[in-house]
Amino acid sequence: MAECNVCFRRCKISDGNLGFCKARRAVEGRVVSDTYGMFTALALDPIEKKPLYHFYPGSMIISAGGYGCNLACPFCQNSDISLSEQGQSGLSDKVDKITDKAAFPVTKKYAPEELADICEHYRSQGNIGIAFTYNEPLINYEFIIDTAKLLKKRNLKTVLVTNGSASQETLDKVAPYVDAMNVDLKSFDENYYKSVLKGDLQTTKEFIESAISFSHVEVTTLVVPGDNDSEEEMEKISSWLASVGAKAGKDIPLHVTRFFPRSLYSDRQPTEVEKVYKLADVARKHLRFVHEGNV
Repeated sequence: MAECNVCFRRCKISDGNLGFCKARRAVEGRVVSDTYGMFTALALDPIEKKPLYHFYPGSMIISAGGYGCNLACPFCQNSDISLSEQGQSGLSDKVDKITDKAAFPVTKKYAPEELADICEHYRSQGNIGIAFTYNEPLINYEFIIDTAKLLKKRNLKTVLVTNGSASQETLDKVAPYVDAMNVDLKSFDENYYKSVLKGDLQTTKEFIESAISFSHVEVTTLVVPGDNDSEEEMEKISSWLASVGAKAGKDIPLHVTRFFPRSLYSDRQPTEVEKVYKLADVARKHLRFVHEGNV
C-alpha cells in the first residue's frame, strides 16, 4: 500500500491500482503518474478564455488538457475531455490542425519537448506559452514541471487552470515554474464541497492564499442554479478574496461565470444571465476586478 501526497485526499493505493483521480498508480510501493504526457485536447486560445483577463491580455496561449480529476463535480463543464478514457486514439499529431476550436476526446502522448516546440511554433500567432487546463493539471505535476523548465528557457509562460485541491507539497514543487493560475472556488460552503464535489474547501482556500504569494492568480466561481447562486454566498466569497488580496498587497480578479447543462446536471437549465450580473454586482462591493463569464 502506497500513499499519494499530491492532493488533500492522500489516497492509500494498493500495488497496481489507481487512486481516486484515475491518473496516479501505485507501482512497487511508490505512487507515479499514470498519465505522464497524455492529453485529450489541444487548442490555441485567447488568454481570456482561461479565463485570465489581467495576464498578458490580448495574447494567445496553447491549452492542453488531459484526463483524470481529484474532484467529482456533477456539473463538470469539460467532462467530455477530462473523463475521456485512456487508450483512445486519433488526436491529430499535426501541429497545423490546432485551432481555437480544437478539442478532441481522444488520447495522445507528448514529450515535454514536443509541447515546447508546439508553443514555439505558434509564437508568431501571438502565443505566449501553455495553459494546462480542462482536467485537473496538478495530478500530473511532474509533466508540468518538466515542460515548464523548457518553456522558461524559451521565455514562454506556464499557466494552470486548477481546482485548487493540490497539497502544499505539490504546490511548493511547481511554484518556481508557474507564471499564472486561474483557480476554481466552487462554493463557500464546506458541506457542499464535501458532499457534492467530494472536495475540501479549506484546502482550496489555503491553496489560493499560498498561490497568490508567487503567481498571478485569478479566481472563477461557476454559478450553478440551486447550488451556489445565493447573494449571501457570493458575499462570503468576494469578501474573503478581498481579505486575502489585501494581506498580499494584490487585487484578486473574480470571474462570475454562467453554468450550462453538462455531465450529471445535463437536465438543468443554464444560469439566468440576470443572476450572473446580479451576483457580479454583489462581488463588486468588495473586489476591484469582477468579470461576468459565459454571458
